[in-house]
Amino acid sequence: MPVSRNSGVDYRKKGIMIKSLKEFLREIDDRSCDVSSSATDYPENWVIEAHSHQAHQLIYAIEGVMVVHSGLSQWTVPPSRGIWMPSRHIHSIRCVGPLKMRSLFVRPEAFADMPTEPRAVSISALLSELIKVSVAITSPYDADSREGRVMRLILDELRILPSLPLHLPQPSDPRIKVVCSALQRDPGDCSTLAHWSARLDLDEKTIQRLFRKDTGMTFGQWRQQARLLLALERIAVGEKIIDIAGELGYDSPSAFTSMFKKQFGKTPSHFFR
Repeated sequence: MPVSRNSGVDYRKKGIMIKSLKEFLREIDDRSCDVSSSATDYPENWVIEAHSHQAHQLIYAIEGVMVVHSGLSQWTVPPSRGIWMPSRHIHSIRCVGPLKMRSLFVRPEAFADMPTEPRAVSISALLSELIKVSVAITSPYDADSREGRVMRLILDELRILPSLPLHLPQPSDPRIKVVCSALQRDPGDCSTLAHWSARLDLDEKTIQRLFRKDTGMTFGQWRQQARLLLALERIAVGEKIIDIAGELGYDSPSAFTSMFKKQFGKTPSHFFR
């Protein structure tokens, strides 16, 4: 059942049962098994408000795109990718379209060697199928049973998840926040560093220094990443490449496609396959 809220639409009238976030988290934290899973389908534009839990979580959607926030980090996550969210990290999730989430939960006290920082990860075909099998497994289960072996194999796969470039770091410096907020409101804004230097009354080198210090990226790299991650959202809901390219400030669809492939290793038309 969907968890949390959605503004502007009463999904109860559409027959969708709503489980409170508090109730869902209590169920997860009360589970006795070291590894467990859950299946949750969310309507379009659903928002799971900021929360944390005692268990590590692999946030994975078999269908749909989600935007995950944690601290000063943001990830745009399409199908076949996921977010590893360690225990007690506060995070929120926005569903770009209808979302079919399949999550894994791992008790940190049982497995001390799991990653301790959030990151975007690639989900292999094997892990995807194991996750789908695991949602039908109820706890408690015998460690030596088929169910227990499935969960152990899932753990083996979790330990080798490759990281992906789906991260957009958010700055803490208020001067750089002005730039980043403006670019996210209008990703097609082609203002140069010279333009921003005049607006902020800051030297161009100071702006670049602040960007590197706060985000680990140059101004140009951050703007490009913001555009590409927004493009993922728009592709997911069926917008045309020619429209996306123009709105995001690219000279042509081919220029956008080239940059997209350079960053993600696939063209936009093949990324969701």
